[in-house]
Amino acid sequence: MFPKPIEKSSRSIQLGYQSLLPVALILWLLPLIAVALFSVKPAGDFSAGNYWNLPSEFGGWENYGKVFFESDMPRYLLNSLLITVPTAIGAVALSCMAGFALGIYRFKSNLWLFFMFVAGNFVPFQILMVPVRDLTLDLGLYNTKTGLVLFHIAFQTGFCTLFMRNFIKGLPFALIEAARVEGVAEWKIFVYVVLPLMKPAIAALAVLIFTFIWNDYFWAVVLTQGVESQPVTAGITSFNAQYRAAYHLMSAGAIVAALPPVAMFFLMQKHFIAGLTLGAVK
Repeated sequence: MFPKPIEKSSRSIQLGYQSLLPVALILWLLPLIAVALFSVKPAGDFSAGNYWNLPSEFGGWENYGKVFFESDMPRYLLNSLLITVPTAIGAVALSCMAGFALGIYRFKSNLWLFFMFVAGNFVPFQILMVPVRDLTLDLGLYNTKTGLVLFHIAFQTGFCTLFMRNFIKGLPFALIEAARVEGVAEWKIFVYVVLPLMKPAIAALAVLIFTFIWNDYFWAVVLTQGVESQPVTAGITSFNAQYRAAYHLMSAGAIVAALPPVAMFFLMQKHFIAGLTLGAVK
């Protein structure tokens, strides 16, 4: 059922694994390396067709300086922050409560409600593009950060509830029963008994949702336009000139845009791994 550990394989398989692993790593990092290389090239290199060779001169200071001080990149980063943080908080908070209800209580429509939460994850976003856009227009939420936040919370809550419900189902039910015997109210059981045990799962889910929302491009383009509301993933395209693409500035902007989720992961790495592996072993 489970893959055979590489340590127990033959020597030839181990050598093949050790030789192919660096190749796979380089192929995986190649796009990032290319973007990083583009971000330190001067504009003249692209006009001269110098795409893949080393830069003729180091233009990193100029490129990143233009990104931060001569463009709307700081505003796009702020928009992304104002969209991502409330979305992560809202989706995780709602999923904790919904997961508690679906994981602890037994009622007839429990499975149907759980199915409704899960089913939404299998609907392709492209099918929903026009209806969602029309809905935001009717509600006056088109091209607003609030509309994008509410939309992301609504769509991310299904996946988050699936994650939290399964996590809560694995908690010792005897703790909840003991609290009920002592006469503890249900909301206090959730706040003081269940919620502290969910901290690793909350940390792992917060990192996932933060990354998903920060890197979202599709809905950022569909539901927003302009510097007032667009997040950084959509705002990077503003570096394109009328007749040519400013690859050096777009690449520098992409590197800057990728830093917050990477920093978020490294800051929460311990809790993230603990949340994903909790319950995997006894």
